[in-house]
Amino acid sequence: MSTGSAATALMTTLDDDAWDDLLSFIEERRVIPIVGPELLLVNTDRGPRLLLDWVAERLAARLNVNIAELPQPYTLNDVVCWFLSARGRREEAYVRMRSIIKEANFEPPPALRRLAAITDFDLFVTTTFDALLETAINLERFNGTPSTEVLSYAPNRVVDLPTERDKLQRPVVYHLFGKVSASPTYVISDEDLLEYICALQSEHLAPEKLFHELEHNHLLFIGSNFTNWLARLFLRMAKRQRLSDPRDVGEVLADNHSSEDDRLMSFLQQVSVRTRIYIGAERFVEELHERWQARRKPAAAHAQSAAARFLPPAREMPDNAVFISYAREDLGAVQQIKAGLEAAGITTWFDMDRLEVGDDYDRKIQRNIARCSYFIPVVSANTQRRLEGYFRREWSYAMDRTRNMADGSLFILPVSVDSTNGGEALVPDKFKALHFTQLPGGQVPPEFAQRLVDFIRARSQ
Repeated sequence: MSTGSAATALMTTLDDDAWDDLLSFIEERRVIPIVGPELLLVNTDRGPRLLLDWVAERLAARLNVNIAELPQPYTLNDVVCWFLSARGRREEAYVRMRSIIKEANFEPPPALRRLAAITDFDLFVTTTFDALLETAINLERFNGTPSTEVLSYAPNRVVDLPTERDKLQRPVVYHLFGKVSASPTYVISDEDLLEYICALQSEHLAPEKLFHELEHNHLLFIGSNFTNWLARLFLRMAKRQRLSDPRDVGEVLADNHSSEDDRLMSFLQQVSVRTRIYIGAERFVEELHERWQARRKPAAAHAQSAAARFLPPAREMPDNAVFISYAREDLGAVQQIKAGLEAAGITTWFDMDRLEVGDDYDRKIQRNIARCSYFIPVVSANTQRRLEGYFRREWSYAMDRTRNMADGSLFILPVSVDSTNGGEALVPDKFKALHFTQLPGGQVPPEFAQRLVDFIRARSQ
């Protein structure tokens, strides 16, 4: 078979049956999108442009790069390499890059928002350093509240998924090649990319949980800018076995350039028979979104609408929010409490993840308890069984705050979500002197919500 016919065979494999299979896998949460720079078409003062092209131009100006000496059209890598060859400080390039991205404050492109709206996707991998993907997810799923878990890899700081994928409580965006910052901890040049690829292949530097998911799930490479051999290497790295070996999962390459590379197409046709090609990154996302929406049944849409009532709390606690402290086993009841209180206009916050560890995490919880408006400890048979647990440390921090309050000040509002009562509860003695409100299963009666509204209103006057 000639290279041309090999490419044609690959390009015509996404027929209706292939789409049905892909959408079924997506509904079963067995597909992971890997997002590349071809989806980042942003609106600039000169019209729509790819983010990396626009950034290259701005960075060249900031670093005083002589663009006449660069190959045309030049890339971000060309700009960085010229700057370094002219004895520029490597660190300066990253600092300038961060400033450029921060000042631009682009809105997420429509293609990213369509991808983010496919709620069956719970884990996204991005090969770009910007925040547009997580912003799109927050806009589409959480009304703009920053509720997406964002993780970033660097060879000198290996960050993995916090838990197994089926235990994730919120959507995750994983920046495989780093996220923009003032430090040189993300990819802006081919040399950076080489270092990251080498590190990711190291047994001790690879994020094991993430790579386990990439290996055992179907992958959508959407808008990648990988060249011939890098595409082969990245695909092999993700699957962690010979591409010609029999495997149960496949991948789709949807971009604007792979189909034009006859050698890559021939390689995939001969070696990686589970790989399919779709021409056009944005067009792929548009068709994927349309087909996914068309498959959704009214019952599924209703279930999604009901689930929206239990949006996860923001990553950072809003000012004057009500802090809810609970045992992990009571999460369902706590979601009901959150929904009931927020329906009454009360802002609540609770730590839904408990995935971070160490002093930084502990200080974050202490700060939040120190500035929340009220503290609701949730008592249940689960807290009775657990003589140790982080929620007990939260209770202790709440007690510490009351020591600076006048006698009679109302701050701690204990609730029970089952038959556990205050008299028998394993709680600090000061809790026992307080009134325990019964919220069976987390259902919030109107009188409790109104009482809390009145407390908050009086406190703000």
